[in-house]
Amino acid sequence: MPVRGTRHLWAMAAAVVLTVTAPATAASAADSAALREVLFVGNNWDGTADVIKSSGDLAKIGRINVIPDKDARMAEINADPIKWIYFMAIRNSVGEGHDQFVDDMYSTPDGKSVVVSRPSFADVVSIDLATGNINWRFKVSGYRADHMAVSPDGTRVAVSASTANTVHVLNINTGQQLGSFATGDKPHENIFTKDGKYIWNMAIGDVNTDSDAPWLDWTKGDRHITVVDATTYKQVRTIDMRDKLNAIGLTDYSDAVRPAVFSPDESKLYFQVSFFNGFFEYDVATDKITRTKTLPKNPATSDDRTTMVNDSRHHGISMSPDGSKLCVAGTMDDYATVVNRSTLQEGPLVPASKPYWATVSGDGKSCVISESGADQVTAIDFATGQKTASVAVGDHPQRVRLGHVAANWTSPAS
Repeated sequence: MPVRGTRHLWAMAAAVVLTVTAPATAASAADSAALREVLFVGNNWDGTADVIKSSGDLAKIGRINVIPDKDARMAEINADPIKWIYFMAIRNSVGEGHDQFVDDMYSTPDGKSVVVSRPSFADVVSIDLATGNINWRFKVSGYRADHMAVSPDGTRVAVSASTANTVHVLNINTGQQLGSFATGDKPHENIFTKDGKYIWNMAIGDVNTDSDAPWLDWTKGDRHITVVDATTYKQVRTIDMRDKLNAIGLTDYSDAVRPAVFSPDESKLYFQVSFFNGFFEYDVATDKITRTKTLPKNPATSDDRTTMVNDSRHHGISMSPDGSKLCVAGTMDDYATVVNRSTLQEGPLVPASKPYWATVSGDGKSCVISESGADQVTAIDFATGQKTASVAVGDHPQRVRLGHVAANWTSPAS
């Protein structure tokens, strides 16, 4: 998330070189008794991941260092002028003056490892949960790794290489690349369909520039959804929300699709876009936006687009397992709220400090948000819309994912 005054550094780096809901990894019936369901919380500026209870009071269980190889990575970066330029550009733009050490993470089905994308190091690593050591490392194309998704069977992980307009699909146990595919500019969210047959990727374009006025929208790059066959990694469909927004008269709205979530039957996609305090409902079969929900503005939040972190006003959306409620993180407006999916009526606005992500608790009863401005994770009851618990975590929590660890797991020794 950038300090807007330093966004030019990203563009400078590019000139020098001329250049997102998957289910939790599932344990087999034979192994499930030996595993414990947890939530992994990626503390982006710390380079740590907190492990907390997946439901209830969200009590902390332990912590993992996701950059045990920091010295080696920094030596590589300092020895390569181009890598160094990109590293510093990430720090001074999307990192708000901080390095981005963990964007996304998923545990392996056996609960023995956690796989982490590390933006500033442009890689994905697998970390042994018992020892804290790295099992394997995959360097993504380009200079930054971003959002991931895990296949429903937990065997494959897709990661966005945001400066290379590429998504890599890896074997989660070995790190071997199984395939890759091209995307629009700056691939972001990835979603496997629940049958595992398709991957949806959302490209958000250039969110690190100050050309944020609607008439300058064309400068943001090629933003579209790419749908690929998850076996062949061949493109089967692209979706450009520009035409869909224009068709309903929203010509000044951005078409950069941010976090998104499918309805349980995957007939509808609910998604957020840059600069907008709300979300849209998209009908997959008819290829149309069917409903628009505008959520309340915080009077203290400026409408100046150049002040919005990473061009996102609201960033984070999840859905209750029965599909009746949506949960929205109102990032720049400092609240989260539960929305009735049928009526689109929002519930109480729960105060939250720069909530960055929304997921679902292990028991399905709560929405869980990361409060990146308060270094905590908070649960909101889907039934009442009220806050039920908060727990302190590390510096600048972002992605929160369900996963598994061994039933008797404790933090690895430092």
